[in-house]
Amino acid sequence: MALTLAFDVYGTLIDTHGLVEQLRQLVGSNARSLSETWREKQLEYTFRRGLMDDYLPFSECTRAALEYACAKHNATLTPNQKADLMALYGKLPAFSDVDAGLSALDRDEFRPYAFSNGTESAVRGLMLSSGLDRHFVDMVSVADLKTFKPNPKVYQYFLQRSGGQRENSWLISSNPFDVIGALRFGMKAVWVKRTSSAIFDDWAFDGQRIEPTLIVESLTNLGARISAESRH
Repeated sequence: MALTLAFDVYGTLIDTHGLVEQLRQLVGSNARSLSETWREKQLEYTFRRGLMDDYLPFSECTRAALEYACAKHNATLTPNQKADLMALYGKLPAFSDVDAGLSALDRDEFRPYAFSNGTESAVRGLMLSSGLDRHFVDMVSVADLKTFKPNPKVYQYFLQRSGGQRENSWLISSNPFDVIGALRFGMKAVWVKRTSSAIFDDWAFDGQRIEPTLIVESLTNLGARISAESRH
């Protein structure tokens, strides 16, 4: 039976810091720091809204996070400049290893899906602009549930949409909270640790520390790594 793969989009396939050069033209040396704050607050806002059951689309969390980041870093951007950044966010670039890694997946062995907090239209737009759309069976958006990862409901929804089973479904994500959420739900999960400084949260369930099923530095040999692990 083919293994079902759920690829997180933002931060795993798509570089959420892909606008640093554009930001540098607007805010100079604060560009990287502003980008990091933007991403951190974007995720924080999804967590808050999920906990408060007060859903707004991922794009609105992104927009609010940009406002916060500008305020924190004293960046006086005009409404038009912010609108331009939001438009560019819909065309963020893929990481350099992604296309080759996805191309190498054996379609008889794997069923790859894009799986995201973003709306389906936003994810499809990103996949089209980056040329990655051809690699996926389909796109699954948690927006249909009006909540965000790592709510257990989103992983159940992914299985319903993909027709996968917990025991043969894998999440692939650079985001530790997403990996932990999938593992806690009962899926297998790959943590994509692209930088040596990345830290996996010290998280436990029933007294047992949660660890990724696999850790990879890129998607280049992902298929081979999952195949080998699945044969154990």
